[in-house]
Amino acid sequence: MGKMAIFGLGAMGYGIASSVLRAGHETYGFDVVATQMDRFRADGGAKGAIDEIASDLDAAIVVVLNAAQTESVLFGENGIVPKLRKGAVVLACATVPPEFARQMETQCATYGVHYLDAPISGGAGKAATGQLSVMASGTNEAFVAAKPTLDAAAETVFTLGDSAGAGSAMKAVNQLLAGVHIATMAEALTFGMTQGVTPDKFVEVISKCAGTSWMLENRAPHIVEGDYTPLSSVNIWPKDLGIVLDIAKSSQFSAPITAAALQQFVAAAGMGLGGEDDAAVAKVYARNAQLTLPGEDGT
Repeated sequence: MGKMAIFGLGAMGYGIASSVLRAGHETYGFDVVATQMDRFRADGGAKGAIDEIASDLDAAIVVVLNAAQTESVLFGENGIVPKLRKGAVVLACATVPPEFARQMETQCATYGVHYLDAPISGGAGKAATGQLSVMASGTNEAFVAAKPTLDAAAETVFTLGDSAGAGSAMKAVNQLLAGVHIATMAEALTFGMTQGVTPDKFVEVISKCAGTSWMLENRAPHIVEGDYTPLSSVNIWPKDLGIVLDIAKSSQFSAPITAAALQQFVAAAGMGLGGEDDAAVAKVYARNAQLTLPGEDGT
């Protein structure tokens, strides 16, 4: 069994940490929120400060929000990479620009540390059950070093290239679709309300019809239940769709549907909904159409 550390114990990171721990690895969890670290240790996570355990780690799994946080974990003031042993591997799971992933791979290599560009998909539920999809790229050595972690956390691992960047490019494609699907689901659900279609009937019917999507089936029930506990927050999408548009711009590619979806998430954040589940983008449509969503009238 290996020795692993997960950096970032949010909904996805905590699930990954739990899956790695359940697989029998010695697993450490680190987060800027101390209560999350306490919770993980109470669940069986190993105890130890980063400086004490870093040199013995086989893998560092970074499950933070963005490129800036990833770089901070790896090479910041208390960065982990210079403390890792040669041959250890970093699995970087955040949605980042492909060029950033390539830069991190190069910097890790100067320390003899492998870097796997390993963005993830599947949501918090699949993270907790070890059934994530991983869009991975990196050297063969990085894949070999990362295999115990991938076996524990993922159901499907896509091998997309022999260097970093390809995984992040594929994740950008996925996030384009995912973000657009959530915004479109919200638009369709609230449009249905203007025609007398209740949110619960919308889910019952459309989830069995050609217009459905994984995001619709996963997120629309949150609206029906009036529960916006953040499993994936609104704030993720201005960042992720922004990355998509930045990549598109650099490739001279027009992505107007992505841009339209992005504006709905920006509007949701502007309404103070940034920390809510991303299904709360429906509240933008509801406000504009003067609709009352489930749970908003006290029911």
